[in-house]
Formats: sequence, structure tokens, C-alpha cells
Amino acid sequence: MFKKILIANRGEIALRVIRTCKEMGIKTVAVYSTVDAESLHVKFADEAVCIGPAPSRDSYLKMSNIIAAAEITNADAIHPGYGFLSENAKFSKICEEHGIKFIGASPEMIDRMGDKANAKATMKAAGVPCVPGSDGVIESFEECEKIAKATGYPVMLKASAGGGGKGMRAVWKPENLKDAWDSARQESKAAFGNDDMYMEKLIEEPRHIEIQIVGDSRGKACHLSERDSDQGTTDGDASQGNSGSDIPQT
Repeated sequence: MFKKILIANRGEIALRVIRTCKEMGIKTVAVYSTVDAESLHVKFADEAVCIGPAPSRDSYLKMSNIIAAAEITNADAIHPGYGFLSENAKFSKICEEHGIKFIGASPEMIDRMGDKANAKATMKAAGVPCVPGSDGVIESFEECEKIAKATGYPVMLKASAGGGGKGMRAVWKPENLKDAWDSARQESKAAFGNDDMYMEKLIEEPRHIEIQIVGDSRGKACHLSERDSDQGTTDGDASQGNSGSDIPQT
């Protein structure tokens, strides 16, 4: 059992982890940016450490600051919540190297599934049918144009490191592709520190079925049944549960 967990996230996500830790008798450490100093997750945690200024890249995505916060508070584990560094293989590896348990997937698993372009390649290699589109990260806008033409409009530009609807643009016409490409990359860079993009055929009014799997580090795993959502996702991505209302239309 962990004695103290640092939560590398903010807001409701952090509060949910704090509540569970309290029920289990585990001490918690909140981290926060300067703009979140008065947030509830800071007040409810047993300890709190400021990790930088407001921009996420300088605080919640700043790995060195989070590791330093864990070390000075003697936290023996880091819970990343979701978003931010939860699917970052480098961060998982750094935690491992510092003797801090990363409550999440191993670096190897994240490399294969955390990045959406890599996840799609992994699924293709396993013979799983995938939505038509790019085979991986798109290297240039010129390549983006060619893939969009081959895939057929409408298409969906998606941030490879994304989640929560950020870095996604539905594109219905060729003349709108450049603006969508530029704005999606800019949003992805700001949110995730990564502007890699890939593309899929836009699926209108898809049925979103999600199956969550929980596993430990000893070879045991189970599924939490399926969740059939009527969110109206427009990206065909069951791993994130992105609502169509979150996706800018172009």
C-alpha cells in the first residue's frame, strides 16, 4: 500500500483521486500552477506544491518540476489522472528511474498505445479494422493534402498526443484544410506540447462503444464491461470519449 501519492493533475480529476486516497488512508500531495493556488484540489490535499506559472507547458507538463515536488514531499507514487502526462512514456520512465511508482501504464505500453498514431499502427498490425486515413504522423501540409484527397472529404484532423477534443478539426472542403491544419497544430502544441497530427475519414453520427480495462503489475486484468454512449462523437475514437460539441467544425 502506498503511504503518500502525488497527484499530477488539477481540478475535478485531482479531487476524485484525493477522495479515494482519503477513504484508503493514503496521504496526498497536490501540485498547482500559480493560477490554481486557490483551487479546491489544493485545499483538500494534505500537502500542496506550486510547480510553475499558468501555462500547462510550464507547470502540469513540466516533468522536472513534478518529480522535484514528489521528492521534496517524499511521495512514493504519482497518479497522473488523465490528460497531461498520463500517456507520456518519457514521464513514466523518469518515475521508474527515480524510484517513484507511476500509477499507470509502463513506458513500453504507452509507446505502443498512448500516442494515437502509434496505437493505430499497433491495431493494424494486430489485424483490427481501423478507420481509413494516414498510416501515422503526417510530416507536412503537402502530405496532408495528398492524404485528404486519397481518403476523401470530409476528413478529421487529429492530434496524435491529444484527448478531450483538443487538436481536432473536421474538414469538409479542400479550401478549408490549411486553416484547419494550422489551428489544430497550434492548439495541440499549446495543450500537449506536441503538434504531431494524423488524419482519419470523418464518421458522422457514429455509435460510441467503450470498454475499459484495469490491470495490475502482476499479470492480472479485468474489464469493466462496456459503455454505450450517445455522445455523438465525430472522430470514431472510443479511447477518449470526445463529444462532438467539443470539436470545432471547418
